Amino acid sequence: MEKQGRVGIGYDSHRWSEGRPFVLGGVNIPYHQGLLGHSDADALIHAICDAILGAIGEGDIGAHFPDHDPAFKDISSLLLLGRVKDIVSGKGYRVANIDATVILEQPKLRPYISEMIRIIAAELVLAPERVSVKAKTNEGMGFVGRGEGIAAMAIAMVETIEAHGIK
Repeated sequence: MEKQGRVGIGYDSHRWSEGRPFVLGGVNIPYHQGLLGHSDADALIHAICDAILGAIGEGDIGAHFPDHDPAFKDISSLLLLGRVKDIVSGKGYRVANIDATVILEQPKLRPYISEMIRIIAAELVLAPERVSVKAKTNEGMGFVGRGEGIAAMAIAMVETIEAHGIK
């Protein structure tokens, strides 16, 4: 069986909110505010989920994990990523690689990126070199530049699971 690849793109943004933890890429980052959302509001993981779901034609995380469902209130987005991985497997695919960018003015993410990569790779059962996470500022422009929130973008490539059943 010849491998077939598909690509999806994901985007998410969340507003800053006082009194919430700042969770990004599955890492709790010390900061004076967190992100507002029904789940833990991990914009990076949400963008990755949307990219993966898009690659297999399964819509977005809102279709699978609606924000009006109390079952998903304050849920760890890593649990959602695990469920997305299961959806992908059920369709005969596996994630091949992830490339993601987080856009925010503060805090600086460099000290946390390697841990984000390790966590995301482990959840998706990927080698860490198949996951890329970058951080950029918006140079003071737009809602991100004004410090109102953050945004994240991701691209995912999925490939068919080999005939031998190797995942």
